[in-house]
Amino acid sequence: MNTNQDRKNNQIFETVNDFFSKKMNKAHIRLICLLIAALCKAKTVCYSALAHCFDSLAKSDSCLRRIQRFFAEFDLSHDLIARFLYTLLPAKGKKVLLIDRTNWKFGQTDINIFMLAIAHEGVAYPLMFTMLPKRGNSNSLERIALLQRYVNLFGADSIDCLLADREFVGEKWIGWLNENRIRYHIRIKENFWVDSPRRGDRAKAHWMFQGLKVGQRTCLPGIHYIKGQACYLSASRVKGRDGTPELQVIVSFNRPDEAVETYRRRWEVETMFRAMKTAGFNIEDTHLTDLQRIEKLLLIVMIAFVWCYDVGEYVHRNIREITVKTHGRKAKSIFRYGLDIVTEFLIRDRNDYNIPIPVFLSTSNPLMNNV
Repeated sequence: MNTNQDRKNNQIFETVNDFFSKKMNKAHIRLICLLIAALCKAKTVCYSALAHCFDSLAKSDSCLRRIQRFFAEFDLSHDLIARFLYTLLPAKGKKVLLIDRTNWKFGQTDINIFMLAIAHEGVAYPLMFTMLPKRGNSNSLERIALLQRYVNLFGADSIDCLLADREFVGEKWIGWLNENRIRYHIRIKENFWVDSPRRGDRAKAHWMFQGLKVGQRTCLPGIHYIKGQACYLSASRVKGRDGTPELQVIVSFNRPDEAVETYRRRWEVETMFRAMKTAGFNIEDTHLTDLQRIEKLLLIVMIAFVWCYDVGEYVHRNIREITVKTHGRKAKSIFRYGLDIVTEFLIRDRNDYNIPIPVFLSTSNPLMNNV
Protein backbone atom coordinates (compact mmCIF):
# COMPACT_ATOMS: atom_id res chain seq x y z
CA MET A 1 0.00 0.00 0.00
CA ASN A 2 1.37 3.42 -0.84
CA THR A 3 2.28 5.66 2.06
CA ASN A 4 -0.29 8.34 1.19
CA GLN A 5 -3.13 5.83 1.17
CA ASP A 6 -1.86 4.25 4.37
CA ARG A 7 -1.74 7.70 5.99
CA LYS A 8 -5.34 8.47 4.98
CA ASN A 9 -6.59 5.14 6.25
CA ASN A 10 -4.84 5.69 9.57
CA GLN A 11 -6.34 9.17 9.86
CA ILE A 12 -9.84 7.79 9.32
CA PHE A 13 -9.22 4.91 11.75
CA GLU A 14 -7.80 7.15 14.48
CA THR A 15 -10.76 9.53 14.15
CA VAL A 16 -13.41 6.81 14.38
CA ASN A 17 -11.49 4.81 16.98
CA ASP A 18 -11.99 7.57 19.55
CA PHE A 19 -15.69 6.68 19.71
CA PHE A 20 -15.71 2.93 19.08
CA SER A 21 -12.56 1.78 20.91
CA LYS A 22 -14.40 0.76 24.09
CA LYS A 23 -17.04 -1.22 22.20
CA MET A 24 -15.12 -2.99 19.38
CA ASN A 25 -11.71 -4.43 18.73
CA LYS A 26 -9.36 -2.54 16.44
CA ALA A 27 -9.59 -5.07 13.59
CA HIS A 28 -13.35 -4.58 13.30
CA ILE A 29 -13.07 -0.78 13.58
CA ARG A 30 -10.43 -0.74 10.86
CA LEU A 31 -12.61 -2.90 8.61
CA ILE A 32 -15.58 -0.57 9.10
CA CYS A 33 -13.37 2.35 8.08
CA LEU A 34 -12.25 0.47 4.95
CA LEU A 35 -15.90 -0.27 4.10
CA ILE A 36 -16.93 3.38 4.50
CA ALA A 37 -14.06 4.52 2.27
CA ALA A 38 -14.76 1.81 -0.34
CA LEU A 39 -18.42 2.77 -0.40
CA CYS A 40 -17.56 6.41 -1.13
CA LYS A 41 -15.28 5.35 -3.97
CA ALA A 42 -17.46 2.63 -5.49
CA LYS A 43 -20.78 4.48 -4.99
CA THR A 44 -22.54 1.14 -4.76
CA VAL A 45 -23.17 -1.47 -2.08
CA CYS A 46 -22.29 -4.32 -4.44
CA TYR A 47 -19.76 -6.51 -2.58
CA SER A 48 -17.52 -7.11 -5.60
CA ALA A 49 -17.26 -3.36 -6.33
CA LEU A 50 -16.46 -2.68 -2.68
CA ALA A 51 -13.76 -5.36 -2.75
CA HIS A 52 -12.09 -3.74 -5.76
CA CYS A 53 -12.04 -0.40 -3.92
CA PHE A 54 -10.58 -1.82 -0.70
CA ASP A 55 -7.29 -0.23 0.32
CA SER A 56 -5.49 -3.46 0.98
CA LEU A 57 -2.47 -5.35 -0.30
CA ALA A 58 -4.65 -8.45 -0.53
CA LYS A 59 -6.21 -9.51 -3.82
CA SER A 60 -9.79 -8.48 -4.48
CA ASP A 61 -11.01 -12.07 -3.97
CA SER A 62 -9.55 -12.05 -0.47
CA CYS A 63 -11.10 -8.67 0.22
CA LEU A 64 -14.45 -9.98 -1.02
CA ARG A 65 -14.32 -12.94 1.39
CA ARG A 66 -13.39 -10.56 4.21
CA ILE A 67 -16.42 -8.39 3.42
CA GLN A 68 -18.69 -11.43 3.24
CA ARG A 69 -17.49 -12.73 6.60
CA PHE A 70 -18.00 -9.33 8.24
CA PHE A 71 -21.64 -9.03 7.17
CA ALA A 72 -22.34 -12.68 7.88
CA GLU A 73 -20.72 -12.98 11.30
CA PHE A 74 -20.10 -9.63 12.98
CA ASP A 75 -22.77 -8.23 15.29
CA LEU A 76 -22.94 -4.50 14.60
CA SER A 77 -24.95 -2.70 17.27
CA HIS A 78 -27.77 -0.50 15.97
CA ASP A 79 -27.81 1.58 19.13
CA LEU A 80 -24.06 2.14 19.02
CA ILE A 81 -24.24 3.43 15.44
CA ALA A 82 -27.24 5.62 16.35
CA ARG A 83 -25.27 7.19 19.21
CA PHE A 84 -22.33 7.78 16.87
CA LEU A 85 -24.47 9.42 14.17
CA TYR A 86 -26.24 11.56 16.75
CA THR A 87 -22.92 13.06 17.85
CA LEU A 88 -22.12 13.99 14.22
CA LEU A 89 -25.25 16.13 13.87
CA PRO A 90 -24.38 19.79 13.25
CA ALA A 91 -27.65 21.11 14.70
CA LYS A 92 -27.92 21.32 18.46
CA GLY A 93 -31.07 21.61 20.55
CA LYS A 94 -34.39 19.85 20.07
CA LYS A 95 -34.81 17.66 16.99
CA VAL A 96 -37.52 17.43 14.37
CA LEU A 97 -37.95 13.69 13.83
CA LEU A 98 -39.14 12.15 10.57
CA ILE A 99 -40.39 8.63 9.99
CA ASP A 100 -40.87 7.05 6.58
CA ARG A 101 -40.37 3.84 4.63
CA THR A 102 -38.46 2.88 1.53
CA ASN A 103 -38.87 -0.52 -0.07
CA TRP A 104 -38.01 -2.59 -3.11
CA LYS A 105 -38.10 -6.22 -4.15
CA PHE A 106 -35.19 -8.50 -5.05
CA GLY A 107 -36.38 -11.80 -6.47
CA GLN A 108 -39.02 -13.04 -4.04
CA THR A 109 -37.65 -11.02 -1.12
CA ASP A 110 -39.31 -7.79 0.03
CA ILE A 111 -36.80 -5.30 1.42
CA ASN A 112 -38.79 -2.86 3.52
CA ILE A 113 -36.91 -0.27 5.60
CA PHE A 114 -38.78 1.73 8.24
CA MET A 115 -36.51 4.70 9.04
CA LEU A 116 -36.36 7.33 11.76
CA ALA A 117 -34.33 10.37 10.77
CA ILE A 118 -33.63 13.92 11.94
CA ALA A 119 -34.55 16.92 9.78
CA HIS A 120 -31.74 19.30 8.90
CA GLU A 121 -32.05 22.16 6.41
CA GLY A 122 -33.34 20.34 3.36
CA VAL A 123 -32.15 16.83 4.11
CA ALA A 124 -32.68 14.24 6.83
CA TYR A 125 -29.93 12.57 8.83
CA PRO A 126 -30.58 8.80 9.10
CA LEU A 127 -30.44 7.65 12.70
CA MET A 128 -32.14 4.29 13.28
CA PHE A 129 -34.43 1.90 11.46
CA THR A 130 -36.31 -1.37 11.52
CA MET A 131 -36.35 -3.93 8.74
CA LEU A 132 -39.98 -4.90 8.29
CA PRO A 133 -40.24 -8.62 7.41
CA LYS A 134 -43.23 -8.03 5.13
CA ARG A 135 -44.62 -5.89 2.38
CA GLY A 136 -46.49 -2.69 3.10
CA ASN A 137 -46.84 -0.34 5.99
CA SER A 138 -45.68 -0.58 9.58
CA ASN A 139 -48.23 -1.14 12.32
CA SER A 140 -48.70 0.86 15.52
CA LEU A 141 -46.56 -1.49 17.63
CA GLU A 142 -43.64 -1.24 15.18
CA ARG A 143 -43.86 2.55 15.17
CA ILE A 144 -44.02 2.73 18.95
CA ALA A 145 -41.04 0.36 19.26
CA LEU A 146 -38.88 2.46 16.91
CA LEU A 147 -39.67 5.75 18.62
CA GLN A 148 -39.23 4.16 22.05
CA ARG A 149 -35.72 3.15 21.00
CA TYR A 150 -35.01 6.79 20.23
CA VAL A 151 -36.46 7.93 23.57
CA ASN A 152 -34.41 5.32 25.46
CA LEU A 153 -31.19 6.56 23.86
CA PHE A 154 -31.70 10.32 23.65
CA GLY A 155 -34.68 11.19 25.83
CA ALA A 156 -38.14 12.50 24.98
CA ASP A 157 -37.02 16.01 25.95
CA SER A 158 -34.70 16.04 22.88
CA ILE A 159 -37.73 15.96 20.56
CA ASP A 160 -39.24 19.12 19.15
CA CYS A 161 -41.85 17.27 17.10
CA LEU A 162 -42.43 14.25 14.87
CA LEU A 163 -43.51 14.47 11.23
CA ALA A 164 -45.09 11.65 9.24
CA ASP A 165 -47.16 11.03 6.13
CA ARG A 166 -50.67 9.58 5.73
CA GLU A 167 -49.68 5.95 6.15
CA PHE A 168 -48.51 6.52 9.73
CA VAL A 169 -51.86 6.93 11.46
CA GLY A 170 -53.46 4.55 13.93
CA GLU A 171 -55.43 4.64 17.17
CA LYS A 172 -52.77 2.97 19.36
CA TRP A 173 -49.97 4.96 17.72
CA ILE A 174 -51.60 8.40 18.11
CA GLY A 175 -52.72 7.42 21.60
CA TRP A 176 -49.14 6.52 22.59
CA LEU A 177 -47.83 9.84 21.27
CA ASN A 178 -50.52 11.70 23.22
CA GLU A 179 -49.86 9.77 26.43
CA ASN A 180 -46.14 10.48 26.19
CA ARG A 181 -46.76 14.12 25.24
CA ILE A 182 -44.64 13.84 22.11
CA ARG A 183 -45.50 16.66 19.75
CA TYR A 184 -46.44 15.59 16.21
CA HIS A 185 -47.78 16.86 12.91
CA ILE A 186 -49.07 13.89 10.92
CA ARG A 187 -50.98 14.04 7.67
CA ILE A 188 -54.21 12.02 7.49
CA LYS A 189 -56.35 10.85 4.60
CA GLU A 190 -59.08 13.21 3.42
CA ASN A 191 -61.81 10.62 3.98
CA PHE A 192 -61.08 10.09 7.70
CA TRP A 193 -64.03 10.70 9.99
CA VAL A 194 -63.55 13.60 12.41
CA ASP A 195 -65.56 13.87 15.63
CA SER A 196 -66.16 17.42 16.86
CA PRO A 197 -67.14 17.67 20.56
CA ARG A 198 -67.85 21.40 20.27
CA ARG A 199 -70.41 20.90 17.52
CA GLY A 200 -71.49 17.45 18.60
CA ASP A 201 -71.29 16.03 15.08
CA ARG A 202 -69.15 13.90 12.81
CA ALA A 203 -67.83 14.72 9.34
CA LYS A 204 -65.27 13.61 6.81
CA ALA A 205 -62.03 15.59 6.99
CA HIS A 206 -62.38 17.00 3.46
CA TRP A 207 -65.87 18.29 4.23
CA MET A 208 -64.46 20.43 7.05
CA PHE A 209 -62.02 22.18 4.70
CA GLN A 210 -64.01 22.20 1.46
CA GLY A 211 -63.86 26.00 1.07
CA LEU A 212 -60.06 26.12 1.15
CA LYS A 213 -58.43 27.39 -2.05
CA VAL A 214 -54.97 26.64 -3.44
CA GLY A 215 -52.36 28.49 -1.40
CA GLN A 216 -54.63 28.89 1.62
CA ARG A 217 -54.23 27.29 5.03
CA THR A 218 -56.28 27.19 8.21
CA CYS A 219 -56.60 25.41 11.54
CA LEU A 220 -59.82 24.52 13.33
CA PRO A 221 -60.49 25.83 16.84
CA GLY A 222 -60.64 23.36 19.71
CA ILE A 223 -59.86 19.68 20.07
CA HIS A 224 -61.21 17.08 17.64
CA TYR A 225 -61.04 13.30 17.61
CA ILE A 226 -59.52 11.05 14.94
CA LYS A 227 -59.90 7.31 15.47
CA GLY A 228 -60.91 8.04 19.04
CA GLN A 229 -57.79 10.10 19.83
CA ALA A 230 -57.76 13.79 20.72
CA CYS A 231 -55.85 16.14 18.41
CA TYR A 232 -55.90 19.51 16.71
CA LEU A 233 -56.70 19.83 13.00
CA SER A 234 -55.21 22.08 10.33
CA ALA A 235 -55.10 21.97 6.55
CA SER A 236 -53.77 23.58 3.40
CA ARG A 237 -54.60 23.19 -0.25
CA VAL A 238 -51.54 22.85 -2.49
CA LYS A 239 -50.70 21.81 -6.02
CA GLY A 240 -49.86 18.12 -6.20
CA ARG A 241 -47.02 16.62 -8.21
CA ASP A 242 -49.27 16.44 -11.28
CA GLY A 243 -50.36 20.07 -10.86
CA THR A 244 -53.88 19.33 -9.60
CA PRO A 245 -55.12 20.81 -6.30
CA GLU A 246 -54.51 18.58 -3.29
CA LEU A 247 -55.81 18.90 0.25
CA GLN A 248 -53.34 18.27 3.09
CA VAL A 249 -55.06 17.61 6.42
CA ILE A 250 -52.75 17.43 9.43
CA VAL A 251 -53.39 16.26 12.99
CA SER A 252 -51.26 17.73 15.78
CA PHE A 253 -50.64 17.29 19.50
CA ASN A 254 -50.52 21.08 19.88
CA ARG A 255 -49.54 24.25 18.00
CA PRO A 256 -51.78 23.57 14.99
CA ASP A 257 -50.96 27.05 13.68
CA GLU A 258 -47.40 25.78 13.01
CA ALA A 259 -48.46 22.45 11.48
CA VAL A 260 -48.61 23.31 7.77
CA GLU A 261 -45.27 25.10 7.70
CA THR A 262 -43.50 22.51 9.84
CA TYR A 263 -44.96 19.58 7.89
CA ARG A 264 -43.18 20.79 4.75
CA ARG A 265 -39.95 19.51 6.27
CA ARG A 266 -41.19 15.93 5.93
CA TRP A 267 -39.88 15.95 2.36
CA GLU A 268 -36.34 16.08 3.73
CA VAL A 269 -36.52 12.32 4.31
CA GLU A 270 -37.25 11.81 0.61
CA THR A 271 -34.07 13.75 -0.19
CA MET A 272 -32.14 11.44 2.13
CA PHE A 273 -33.54 8.27 0.55
CA ARG A 274 -32.73 9.56 -2.93
CA ALA A 275 -29.13 10.23 -1.87
CA MET A 276 -28.78 6.75 -0.39
CA LYS A 277 -30.24 5.24 -3.56
CA THR A 278 -29.76 6.49 -7.11
CA ALA A 279 -28.07 9.81 -6.25
CA GLY A 280 -25.38 8.28 -4.08
CA PHE A 281 -24.76 4.77 -2.82
CA ASN A 282 -27.29 2.74 -4.84
CA ILE A 283 -28.47 0.61 -1.92
CA GLU A 284 -30.89 -1.19 -4.24
CA ASP A 285 -27.87 -2.77 -5.98
CA THR A 286 -27.53 -5.25 -3.14
CA HIS A 287 -28.39 -8.85 -3.95
CA LEU A 288 -28.64 -9.71 -0.28
CA THR A 289 -31.84 -11.31 0.92
CA ASP A 290 -30.86 -11.94 4.55
CA LEU A 291 -32.39 -9.03 6.47
CA GLN A 292 -29.73 -9.04 9.20
CA ARG A 293 -26.96 -8.62 6.62
CA ILE A 294 -28.90 -5.86 4.89
CA GLU A 295 -29.23 -4.13 8.27
CA LYS A 296 -25.45 -4.10 8.77
CA LEU A 297 -24.88 -2.89 5.22
CA LEU A 298 -27.36 -0.05 5.72
CA LEU A 299 -25.61 1.02 8.95
CA ILE A 300 -22.36 1.45 6.99
CA VAL A 301 -24.22 3.44 4.32
CA MET A 302 -25.69 5.73 6.98
CA ILE A 303 -22.24 6.57 8.36
CA ALA A 304 -20.89 7.29 4.88
CA PHE A 305 -23.91 9.46 4.07
CA VAL A 306 -23.50 11.63 7.18
CA TRP A 307 -19.75 11.97 6.59
CA CYS A 308 -20.24 13.18 3.03
CA TYR A 309 -23.09 15.50 3.88
CA ASP A 310 -21.18 17.16 6.71
CA VAL A 311 -18.16 17.72 4.45
CA GLY A 312 -20.35 19.16 1.70
CA GLU A 313 -22.21 21.46 4.04
CA TYR A 314 -19.02 22.79 5.62
CA VAL A 315 -17.37 23.55 2.26
CA HIS A 316 -20.57 25.07 0.84
CA ARG A 317 -21.03 27.38 3.83
CA ASN A 318 -17.43 28.34 4.55
CA ILE A 319 -15.22 27.91 1.49
CA ARG A 320 -16.94 27.62 -1.88
CA GLU A 321 -20.67 27.74 -2.46
CA ILE A 322 -22.24 25.27 -4.85
CA THR A 323 -22.85 26.85 -8.25
CA VAL A 324 -26.45 27.90 -8.90
CA LYS A 325 -27.64 27.25 -12.45
CA THR A 326 -29.74 29.62 -14.53
CA HIS A 327 -32.99 27.86 -13.54
CA GLY A 328 -32.23 28.80 -9.92
CA ARG A 329 -31.35 25.36 -8.56
CA LYS A 330 -27.98 24.21 -7.27
CA ALA A 331 -25.76 22.35 -9.74
CA LYS A 332 -25.57 19.48 -7.26
CA SER A 333 -26.92 18.65 -3.84
CA ILE A 334 -24.90 19.31 -0.71
CA PHE A 335 -24.61 15.56 -0.19
CA ARG A 336 -23.29 14.98 -3.70
CA TYR A 337 -20.92 17.94 -3.29
CA GLY A 338 -19.49 16.31 -0.18
CA LEU A 339 -19.37 12.86 -1.76
CA ASP A 340 -17.32 14.19 -4.68
CA ILE A 341 -14.92 15.93 -2.28
CA VAL A 342 -14.50 12.81 -0.14
CA THR A 343 -13.99 10.64 -3.24
CA GLU A 344 -11.28 12.97 -4.59
CA PHE A 345 -9.56 12.79 -1.22
CA LEU A 346 -9.73 8.99 -1.09
CA ILE A 347 -8.84 8.15 -4.68
CA ARG A 348 -6.63 10.97 -5.94
CA ASP A 349 -5.33 12.25 -2.62
CA ARG A 350 -6.62 15.70 -3.57
CA ASN A 351 -7.88 18.11 -0.96
CA ASP A 352 -8.49 21.37 -2.79
CA TYR A 353 -10.07 22.98 0.27
CA ASN A 354 -7.24 22.25 2.69
CA ILE A 355 -9.51 20.82 5.38
CA PRO A 356 -8.94 17.66 7.46
CA ILE A 357 -11.62 15.55 5.79
CA PRO A 358 -11.41 12.58 8.22
CA VAL A 359 -12.21 14.94 11.12
CA PHE A 360 -15.82 15.07 9.90
CA LEU A 361 -16.13 11.55 11.32
CA SER A 362 -15.09 12.86 14.72
CA THR A 363 -17.58 13.22 17.55
CA SER A 364 -15.69 16.33 18.66
CA ASN A 365 -15.14 18.06 15.32
CA PRO A 366 -14.40 21.77 15.98
CA LEU A 367 -15.19 22.65 12.35
CA MET A 368 -18.86 21.74 12.83
CA ASN A 369 -19.29 24.89 14.91
CA ASN A 370 -19.09 26.73 11.57
CA VAL A 371 -21.89 24.74 9.95
